[in-house]
Amino acid sequence: MSIPIIIDCDPGIDDALAILLAISSDELDLKLITTCAGNQTSDKITANALKLVSYVGEEIEVARGARRPLINELVLAEVAHGETGFGGVELGEPHYPESSRSALEAMRETILSSPQKVTIVAIGPLTNIALLIKSHPEVIENIDHLSIMGGACYGGNRTPAAEFNIYVDPDAAKIVFNSGIPITMFGLDVTNQIPMYKEDIDRIRHIGNKTGTAVAGMLDFYFRDGRADAMHDPCAVAHLIDPSLFTVTPCNVEVETKGEFTRGMTVVDKEHRMGKPKNVDVAFEVDRERILDLLYHAIENLN
Repeated sequence: MSIPIIIDCDPGIDDALAILLAISSDELDLKLITTCAGNQTSDKITANALKLVSYVGEEIEVARGARRPLINELVLAEVAHGETGFGGVELGEPHYPESSRSALEAMRETILSSPQKVTIVAIGPLTNIALLIKSHPEVIENIDHLSIMGGACYGGNRTPAAEFNIYVDPDAAKIVFNSGIPITMFGLDVTNQIPMYKEDIDRIRHIGNKTGTAVAGMLDFYFRDGRADAMHDPCAVAHLIDPSLFTVTPCNVEVETKGEFTRGMTVVDKEHRMGKPKNVDVAFEVDRERILDLLYHAIENLN
């Protein structure tokens, strides 16, 4: 039986690959996509999600969520993903409308109506998930677990201490990590082990279908300075399809919300020095070749 999932995201190039991987997988049943401002503004990332599902011909509900973090002003990732969020690749206008439900309404109703427990794949800032937990705690018992791309044990990419998704809304992340919901975290320690080189991009381009052409165009933007960028967000989906791709370690993870220089840091107690309960399974190793093959075949199976 396939796993019912919700993807909460801020598309974003690597978000797009994560969504396509989920759509292509027989092991997953993508019930809903919700958006949270992060890589780009709410308008742009919601439009991107609608354009992506329209481009591949999958009518999946896309519900708009938070336009800004709980407390701070929104920080964007324009350098990494470009002005549109898709590195300048145009997918055409969406065929499907934005949901009439808010992200919180759609998540609540999807989770509570599901006969199976639902897994949430959270690959953007955690604002929507924190709001869901606080506004509708009744959903918690029907959430199987959270598969999160965010954080790091050893250093950040937005600041020396903080990874971007957690940095954008550390107050939301703190609520989520302290929620008691089972969490698997795919931070920079593991995602940076999956760089995409030019030959990897060309392999996707040579699939010859329109999805491969679009994805290769997005990845070309990543490679524009002659450097490889990592496939961050697909990890949170790939683990649901094939957990053997990753090595995970149970750890206590706390989110720093007040530090002058460390706000947004995920403090990962890998050595269990503090003696606190282990609240997160943290991924530290991945089989790069196998996960790239998984992505390749997912794109190959689409239009």
